[in-house]
Amino acid sequence: MAVFLAVYVAALFTPPLLDDADAAHAQVARHIALSGDWVTFQIDGIRYLEKAPLPYWTVAIFYHLFGYNVFATHLPMALGMLGCAVLAWFWARRAFGDRAAFYSALGLLTCIGAFLFTRVYIPEALLSFFTALALYCLITGTEDRSSIRIYWMWAALALGVLTKGLVTPVFFAAAAIPYLILTGAWRRWRELRPLTGVLLFLLIAAPWHILAGLRNPDQGHPIGNIPTQGNVHGFFYFYFINEHWLRFLGSRYPHDYNKLPGYLYWSLHLVWLAPWSIFLPVLLRRAWQTRSQWLHDLKPNTAQTVDFYIEKAHLVDPAQHVAQVKFRARTNWLLAFYAAFILIFFSLSTNQEYYTFPAYFPLLVLSGSALARAEEYPGTPQAWLTRCHAIFALIGTIAAGALAYGLWLSRSVANVPDIGTLLARRDVAGYSLSMSHFFDLTGASFAALREPAIIAMLAFLVGPLIAWLLRKRGHHLEATTSVAFTAAVFLVAAHIALVRFEPLLSSKAIAETINHFSKPEDRLLLYGDQSDGSSVIFYTNRPALLVNGRRSTMIWGSYYPDAPHIFLTDEDLIAMWGRGSQNFLFVPEEWNLHVQSLLGSRAIEVQRLAGKTLYTDRPLVQ
Repeated sequence: MAVFLAVYVAALFTPPLLDDADAAHAQVARHIALSGDWVTFQIDGIRYLEKAPLPYWTVAIFYHLFGYNVFATHLPMALGMLGCAVLAWFWARRAFGDRAAFYSALGLLTCIGAFLFTRVYIPEALLSFFTALALYCLITGTEDRSSIRIYWMWAALALGVLTKGLVTPVFFAAAAIPYLILTGAWRRWRELRPLTGVLLFLLIAAPWHILAGLRNPDQGHPIGNIPTQGNVHGFFYFYFINEHWLRFLGSRYPHDYNKLPGYLYWSLHLVWLAPWSIFLPVLLRRAWQTRSQWLHDLKPNTAQTVDFYIEKAHLVDPAQHVAQVKFRARTNWLLAFYAAFILIFFSLSTNQEYYTFPAYFPLLVLSGSALARAEEYPGTPQAWLTRCHAIFALIGTIAAGALAYGLWLSRSVANVPDIGTLLARRDVAGYSLSMSHFFDLTGASFAALREPAIIAMLAFLVGPLIAWLLRKRGHHLEATTSVAFTAAVFLVAAHIALVRFEPLLSSKAIAETINHFSKPEDRLLLYGDQSDGSSVIFYTNRPALLVNGRRSTMIWGSYYPDAPHIFLTDEDLIAMWGRGSQNFLFVPEEWNLHVQSLLGSRAIEVQRLAGKTLYTDRPLVQ
């Protein structure tokens, strides 16, 4: 709990909502909270039908409780991570013991990927929790013959569908079906309550989908997959065909998504699972050493012979030991199926870095169990653990050296509030990767990152070395805890650094300028995609006109006949500039030269922040 409070709860208050998905999704939740429409979602007055509802519903509820702020927006993700950690602890404790449970929970709370991908408002943490909960209820429900647990499985699946769509039952089935076949549990299929369970599933998951389809039917005569004005497919086609099936095939419209190169897709998981990925050799070695037991321990009559009980007579409860052996083996298989399918599935389909987030749960539970097993049993060669720590210490020393070098380069640079002025613009992968801006760092930019860089440098320099020394001396629990402590300190430093990146990643400061100078009747305009300035819309709490902004997530909803007229052309911008109410125009860096060529001297610069510019068409009045 201390790690959760330090790493996740403390990070709920800063930085403000970021541009792109973070603030755009927050707009959806605010529309729900203000309008009371829990079925048809909107961004800037335009239908937004491509995502499942539960993440927006939870944030809308939290907005009523805590106000319209970043804390309420990101709280569901933090609670999702807490749920994953608690579930991992319970599951691993039953299957592998107390130490494995401790390591599994620590791993989920301190791995880099889980922290990084909960800095923005996306539902992967909740998806991971509900899918893992469904699998846990499946394995414990069939083991304990508990119908209550089985019904919880169906409920968790339904909540997963309301969180992320059909990927939840797909992930679940891909793990559950081979598991049931392999263990022979499929023969007891009636215990899975297929009739009443499916009814419960539909009772929870179906109403919103039905209502969304009825309230958002086809318009006009849509042909093909590209909408035109007044001719657009309704919710059922758009949500299930375009957003699920065609996205998987890479044919979704609009084509605003990526596919990582194979080598990058697989190798990045070493980063996302760090620092626990350093123990991957231990997991692989453990799997190889126990390969002969993989199927043996699954057999219904495993360890039920007289010879076994004679060998285990010294145990207080041999029967309980038998049950734990079976449960451990079945957990290994179920989690292995689950992780393998997710990783292979997204290696074939279109993907983003965070799509494999649900695989972190099974991989870290399996890693935690292998690590605990290696520590607790003296017969296990300890050289592997020591080598892993030596590698960790080497990586930590190199990272500390790199940070020290950056600090040295910035020693004569004064601290500036806008880190964007100190960054290079290398445009790695078109800034589509979560760490693209990491490659924009320059020596001078460390002037704005001195405190977090020093904290991270000390953590990398001291933590891994202490963990290595403790491991060499046989203090295994303390050594592994030192790894977690190092990771936690680094994540705290990473959050401080993220706050320093606020001018680059968020436009709240520009929104505050607009709020200060504008009157209610003034107009807000954004040039380009609304996601590039979504935090401006959120923090000004006013509708925005989009110049050349009919793209990305706004396309489908914009073609509905009742869509508001918010999409302007360059000609519209020129015609309205300087006329009527005062105009405030937000321009991302990539469009700045173009806008200057359009408006010339009539564009009065109000504010420039990390390359983003705010213009108006007449002098400001205090």
